[in-house]
Amino acid sequence: MGVDVNRDVCTGAGQCTLIAPQLFDQDDEDGLVVLLRQPGAADDPDVRRAVSVCPSRALRLS
Repeated sequence: MGVDVNRDVCTGAGQCTLIAPQLFDQDDEDGLVVLLRQPGAADDPDVRRAVSVCPSRALRLS
């Protein structure tokens, strides 16, 4: 499983960084999501939760 990030629709809410800081960060300049690495099997619960709570739907499982 992977995750796709659409920075064009990201609002910078930061929910993903709170849930999975090992996978997501926020850009210092605009506050938009930055994918640090693709998730591994151990990240599955966190990445699924981050995708489900993203208010702008900027994250998608692939």
